[in-house]
Amino acid sequence: MTTTTAPDVTLTASAAKRINAILAKQDGADFLRVSVEGGGCSGFSYKFDFASEANPDDLLVERDGARVLIDEMSLEFLRGSEIDFSTELIGAAFRINNPNATSSCGCGTSFSV
Repeated sequence: MTTTTAPDVTLTASAAKRINAILAKQDGADFLRVSVEGGGCSGFSYKFDFASEANPDDLLVERDGARVLIDEMSLEFLRGSEIDFSTELIGAAFRINNPNATSSCGCGTSFSV
């Protein structure tokens, strides 16, 4: 497992706070796992899961006690991204500000490169 605080992927303070709050309520979950899967209306989609342990090829991103795992394949699509948590009138959600995405769907959960 590789730990980073460098520009591979970053967390905002808002995302770190929300991740810590969510994980505090999840028995046996020590990490939020963010991955990229094929599919979605724009070609790829972001997936959020809980994990109790890291895999050897995972990148670990930490901020303010929040820990996020990203697998090696997903990192290729997420490099340079910022994971944020926003609260808006239409709802609260994690948002990934991905400089590699050439387009995304209206809800922000899928993208293309």
